[in-house]
Amino acid sequence: MSVNVEKRTDPPGESAYVGAAWDLKERIRSDEGVLQQRRGFFVDAYRRSTTHLLVENDALVAFASVRRDGYILFLAVHPDHRGRGHAERLVADVASEHRSVTCHARTTNATALGFYEHLGFEVVRRIDNYYEDGGDAYYLKLGGESLRERLSGFVSR
Repeated sequence: MSVNVEKRTDPPGESAYVGAAWDLKERIRSDEGVLQQRRGFFVDAYRRSTTHLLVENDALVAFASVRRDGYILFLAVHPDHRGRGHAERLVADVASEHRSVTCHARTTNATALGFYEHLGFEVVRRIDNYYEDGGDAYYLKLGGESLRERLSGFVSR
């Protein structure tokens, strides 16, 4: 059976998938203790950003919300859909549209840090007490044009 994952986009001001994105983010927060934001902050940031969505059978399986400067606010993949290249595909979409791609990741989130390192992100600096709960973060930046070329293969999937 072939699975069709469809790309969709919520541009700034649109929020067709904000509820589904919140629910996915909250599932990950509950299961893994990451992606901890207040609902009002999340909804406001989502509505001000461009959100790249991957949808399977009308169910949201992954999303990346990105500011106009290429900063990834939120990146989430449903736990049952991990390991299929969805996160790489979303980052590739972002990289294809922005000269610079940046994000923050908790210093304790080894999975996220390993993922970003795998894609070629580099730690620019550490920020103590970055998160509302006092957690520390790394500010990361995608490096190198050759990586954009490597990621471009994910855009066409």
